[in-house]
Amino acid sequence: MTPTIPNFQQMDRPDPVLDILQPQYQDLLDQLKNAEDGAARYAVIQQWDALRKQIHTWAALVSLHFHQDTENPEKRARRDILNEMAPKLTHLDVQLKRALLALENRANLEPYIGHHCFDLWEADARTFDPSIQEDLAEESKLCSAYTELRSSAKIPFQGETHNLSSIGKFLSEGDRNVRYQASKARWTFFEEHAEEFDEIFDKLVKLRTKIAHKLGYTSFTDLAYDRMNRTEYNADDVKVFREEIQKHIVPLAVALREQQRARLGVDKLMAWDEPVTDPSGNPKPQGDVAWQTERAQAMYNDMHPALGAFFALMDEKSLLDLDTRPTKAGGGFCTSFPYWGVPFVFANFNGTKHDVTVLTHEIGHAFQFYQSREQPLLDYQSPTLEACEIHSMSLEFLCYPWMEKFFGDDADRFRRVHLADALEFLPYGAAVDHFQHLVYAKPEATPEERKQMWQEVEALYLPDRDYGDLPHCSNGGLWQQQLHIYEVPFYYIDYALAQSVALQFWALSKQDFPDALKRYVALCERGGEAAFTDLVTSTGLRSPFESGALSAIVGPARELLGI
Repeated sequence: MTPTIPNFQQMDRPDPVLDILQPQYQDLLDQLKNAEDGAARYAVIQQWDALRKQIHTWAALVSLHFHQDTENPEKRARRDILNEMAPKLTHLDVQLKRALLALENRANLEPYIGHHCFDLWEADARTFDPSIQEDLAEESKLCSAYTELRSSAKIPFQGETHNLSSIGKFLSEGDRNVRYQASKARWTFFEEHAEEFDEIFDKLVKLRTKIAHKLGYTSFTDLAYDRMNRTEYNADDVKVFREEIQKHIVPLAVALREQQRARLGVDKLMAWDEPVTDPSGNPKPQGDVAWQTERAQAMYNDMHPALGAFFALMDEKSLLDLDTRPTKAGGGFCTSFPYWGVPFVFANFNGTKHDVTVLTHEIGHAFQFYQSREQPLLDYQSPTLEACEIHSMSLEFLCYPWMEKFFGDDADRFRRVHLADALEFLPYGAAVDHFQHLVYAKPEATPEERKQMWQEVEALYLPDRDYGDLPHCSNGGLWQQQLHIYEVPFYYIDYALAQSVALQFWALSKQDFPDALKRYVALCERGGEAAFTDLVTSTGLRSPFESGALSAIVGPARELLGI
């Protein structure tokens, strides 16, 4: 039975103690040996799930608290404990997964938990061995070092000091010189710390390659695909998807930027112009964080009863952290506390249209988790990451009819900008993925060679981009801003895969909005009970790996955007 949900400020879980956990896991293994029928085996799994929910909630809270205040010594100390403990906890879980995989007649469990979990567990079992525990702890430390380096940014601009989040509002100003100067100030931080960013990444690449070799993989790329639980497709399939983006989307994105250049009235569209749609600047929400939260509540009430009730719960229980603060980590994400069956949304509002996008994107993640919280396994409460991004990106599009609540007369302009951004993202997402494939194919590459790799993929996917006199970007250093490259390698293509599905939801919603919303809610309720393409096709939409899936999006987009 799920405990009563407290307010976030009262949420905490004790640090796990290995000397207590190890006998508990051994008892579960012993019970499993003696359990012969499906019901008895499922009873053991339920005990295991209860333990895992406690541990996962502790880990989520510790990580979140650190992101909320990266300079707090107590929170950093608990984060360090998490980094040290995580591989040991993984070892305990993998032991149990291997025991479940080795069961005779394991099919008698399928009426209780289905069969997809066995594919997930097999991938997990391949990615872990006790010999890599110290390496995994070191990997976590390096990722934390990257987060801390980004969070240390103190960027002087217009008489104030900004971090990487708060400087963002100036990057989309209508005044071209303000955009340029803000962009220059932002990239100066990366340029000044380029060697540190390179050093962290070089250590990560070499460490991950060493881990892969210890586990018997040829390269980290193969290990990364197993880490991501990609049980039904491989790097060759993703390469085909990237090629489809090159063929169908890159020309469209180039045409969109030429249209943008004409609107802005400039001779040459520069990198610092790309975030702005027209001379008046981007549409902005017409109120602060509290105002936007109220508007979001009204929007979700109108959309669907389940969404309205869910958002009210998130607000009531203080499960939204949306303000920007000096020592708060940048970015936005959704995490979850399975012990209480609730998610948490972390973001950094800065007064731009991105605020509204985040408030729909992350709530999409959060709503999915909440809708599938009663799934029979923790493994099924959320799907693999590319499927997770369908829920977030699709909700962005499904919220289109309510954008007047945030942007007033600028709502239609926001919708056009958002659609164009979604399409233009696909080539960038493919570039990030292609770059990582090149990096891990040559782990011994120098920092300079990696910058050349980035320039190579930029030429394929972003052929018209011009950085002018921003030397760090012109020299191939832009990728250092992308935290996914450091912290969750090979994740980024998941956004592109999901975006191709979300755009299908958009096209469907224009024809039959109630049907699109019904399919969306049903997809959220399924959680992770099936693999990515199974989940997609269960909605009646097309898999991104299916020929023509991207080309089918281009026609309606060109029509709406007048290209």
